[in-house]
Amino acid sequence: MSTSSAGQPTHTPSREITRDATSGWFALFLNILLFLGAIASVWTAIRGGGPWLLVPAMLLLIAAILVAAGFFALQPNESAVLVLFGAYKGTVRTSGFYFTNPFYRKIRVSLRAHNLNGEKLKVNDKRGNPIEIAAVVVWRVRDTAQACFDVESYVDYVRIQSESAVRHIASSYVYDDPDHGEITLRGGGDEVSAALARELQDRLSKTGVEVEDARLTHLAYAPEIAQAMLRRQQAEAVIAARQKIVLGAVSMVETALRELSEKGVVNLDEERKASMVSNLLVVLCGESEVHPVVNTGTLYS
Repeated sequence: MSTSSAGQPTHTPSREITRDATSGWFALFLNILLFLGAIASVWTAIRGGGPWLLVPAMLLLIAAILVAAGFFALQPNESAVLVLFGAYKGTVRTSGFYFTNPFYRKIRVSLRAHNLNGEKLKVNDKRGNPIEIAAVVVWRVRDTAQACFDVESYVDYVRIQSESAVRHIASSYVYDDPDHGEITLRGGGDEVSAALARELQDRLSKTGVEVEDARLTHLAYAPEIAQAMLRRQQAEAVIAARQKIVLGAVSMVETALRELSEKGVVNLDEERKASMVSNLLVVLCGESEVHPVVNTGTLYS
């Protein structure tokens, strides 16, 4: 803890100190000898060696118990934060069987990747539409000192800040926007995921946590507006399909008129061209099957 220029106390982030621990196998051998020595002293005292032998037996037993408290083992991707009477002494990150000061308090911190599968949240998007959203976050501890000493519980901190970040991201984008082409929650998958990961990393940097990935796992309109939005999406899809059909029909009619004119198949005046265009558009753009009517008279009857 330091003091700012305005006289207010400011927090100094903790920093991890990586240290090596002594192999525990030799200490284990000495520990066994201490226990055996204590047992032998008690046995000798019982066999008539004198009660004074109980004193070294007790001392040997106390020493053996203290030495036993100094053993610890680490699995792969596991660490031990060592604290001596409230003072941080370092972090052991290498897996193995170790012996250290018996008075050290050993805080185990997993270095493995964690999955946080967030719950469904009901929030408003950028336009105020209520939506349901959920995300999964992959994270791991990068700095064990920060994780242990700078926050009360880094696991709870990650969970709460992840929920807050998802809410903020949801309110920063619209759910869907086919007209204006801006990045949306529905269509901008990679961009939204990258923005969510950056938001989370900024929030979790003080805990020594590294965000490896963040993805939306659920996205939908809230039930109260889902039906209305579904009808809107259906209408937009119908309009888009109609536009493509009309553009295709106009192109086909244009091609037909051009081919008839260039090859001299038939000469049509403007009135008959308009009638032909009208009939072709009806045939090409109509939803139901067209039944042709055969004209047995002349072209102008």
